Amino acid sequence: MDPLWIWTGVAIYVVIALVAAFVSRAGKAASMSDYFLGGRRMGGLVSAMSYSATTYSAFMMIGLAGLTYAGGVGALGFELLYLCGVVLIVIFGPRFWRVGKKYGFVTPTEMLAHRYSSRSVGATTALASCVFLIPYAAVQLAGVGYLLSGLSGGAVTFTAGTVLATALAIVFAMVAGLRSVAWTDALQSIVMVVSASLVVVLVVAHLGGLGSFFDALAAEPDGVLTVPGNGYFTFSTFIGLTLPWVFFMISNPQVSQRLYTPGSIRELRRMMLGFMAFGLIYTMISVVWGLSAILQFDELESADQATPTLLASDVVPSPLALIVMIGIMAAAVSTIDSIMLTLSSMVSRDVYRAARPGAGERGQLLIGKLTLPVIAGLAFWFAQLQLDLIAVLSVSASAGLLVLVPPIIGAFFWKRGTAAGVLVSVVAAGALVLVLEYTQTALLGQGSGVWGLGAAVVLYVGVSLLTSAPKQRAAEFIGTSSKPRRPRDRAETSLT
Repeated sequence: MDPLWIWTGVAIYVVIALVAAFVSRAGKAASMSDYFLGGRRMGGLVSAMSYSATTYSAFMMIGLAGLTYAGGVGALGFELLYLCGVVLIVIFGPRFWRVGKKYGFVTPTEMLAHRYSSRSVGATTALASCVFLIPYAAVQLAGVGYLLSGLSGGAVTFTAGTVLATALAIVFAMVAGLRSVAWTDALQSIVMVVSASLVVVLVVAHLGGLGSFFDALAAEPDGVLTVPGNGYFTFSTFIGLTLPWVFFMISNPQVSQRLYTPGSIRELRRMMLGFMAFGLIYTMISVVWGLSAILQFDELESADQATPTLLASDVVPSPLALIVMIGIMAAAVSTIDSIMLTLSSMVSRDVYRAARPGAGERGQLLIGKLTLPVIAGLAFWFAQLQLDLIAVLSVSASAGLLVLVPPIIGAFFWKRGTAAGVLVSVVAAGALVLVLEYTQTALLGQGSGVWGLGAAVVLYVGVSLLTSAPKQRAAEFIGTSSKPRRPRDRAETSLT
């Protein structure tokens, strides 16, 4: 595609997104809650669209399509298990929302600090989140770089694409915090699903319709419609990829923080129903893209080039390819925005406040805003390394966050859990994941996420049983999470 068309499309997208971001501003966001949670007044539809654009980022149209190209239909099972894991919202969604409303939590790590009566828990889990989420943000930047480079035939460089995505993420996040990000997300998610659906229709029609499409796939020598197919999706690989995705909703703080934002549990329910419908459609689209690329292109230099190469081909009209490109880029920027906002809020709320207990809202908000470009810069640096498949790198980053799962589950269901148990499990299990990822070691054939989660469970439970904790705080927290805050909320607790 002509680079002039690409830059023209990008310019149009930037103008429209900036208008949406500035229009969404409702006065000055003067508090942490206003800036990072949209004032806890987000509606169900906007929340659903924002949640979808945040979750389904460059990982889907670039990463999942590339994973399908590399391993066949096994990628569909992998992603559908993520959607199955979203049912955890039935258990944890209302609990996050209730304790967030009562105690005024801004971050999930602040919630853990309160539950375990330890600011060290909040600071440690916040820093652990930074370690593993910055590479995940880098994946989104890399996705934009691969997309623009592949679509332009290299005329737009990988670095230029990542610079553009970084700049946009900083601007959107700085305008008005989550409120501007949420409204731009809502716009972006509509563009994403409509344009991508049209491409699927065109590509399948070009290949002779659904019948011919699946007949051609069935005739492929590597067995792309079977598992393990060409051998990529072995049992160990599948478990290693899937496990972090099953717990994604509670382990990734940029996602669980969104559970504080709806105005009521009813809006929370609408958010999740909308997200699951969007997710199912977008998953099928991404997998079909990857399968189509298998039929269209024999050998690509990188599987992550499947989507850019498909869009640059004669099968997809240039105007539609341009719209899809904007949708994918917008989704990636949306995820980076959310990660930046979450990490900056955790640094200011949990790390800075732990160091300076007397810090007020204004000081915390200032630190949070100053942290945003720092996090973006670190993600940009990491993206330049251009490591591995995007889908695999995404899962690797999420594997480290699995060490937060035992403390989060324990916070809501186990009064015996202690701060010492959290600190030891997060630090030791997190270090284990880092070592396994850095050395590319698969102990007994299993990925780092399997060992990290296993070690975290054993250490959290074992150390908690050997130490003591304030039982009254635990009982109060668990009781609050289990019951509606007001009598009129009882009718809205159908999620539980």
